[in-house]
Amino acid sequence: MKTPYDILIRPVLTEKAVNMNEKENKLTFEVSLDATKPEIKQAVEQILGVKVKSVRTVIIKPKPKRVGFRNPGFTKKWKKAIVKLDSDKPINIAELI
Repeated sequence: MKTPYDILIRPVLTEKAVNMNEKENKLTFEVSLDATKPEIKQAVEQILGVKVKSVRTVIIKPKPKRVGFRNPGFTKKWKKAIVKLDSDKPINIAELI
């Protein structure tokens, strides 16, 4: 059985994610690759204690990256979840870290 902390790996704190939190009341998380939308919804509701309206997911493909001199490599493949909250005011995710 996976715990909520196994499903939600970390919050994504980019400029776009912070703007979505302030304007559209959406939070962005990096989640495990095998997590489903109902599992993500349940994990966010348990950890943050808020009602979740919807969950959208996308798998971010690995991008080519050079490591050192002439050593090709790739960034890791990961899954991003954008969670729309049912509350009126945005949650400051930076305080929860």
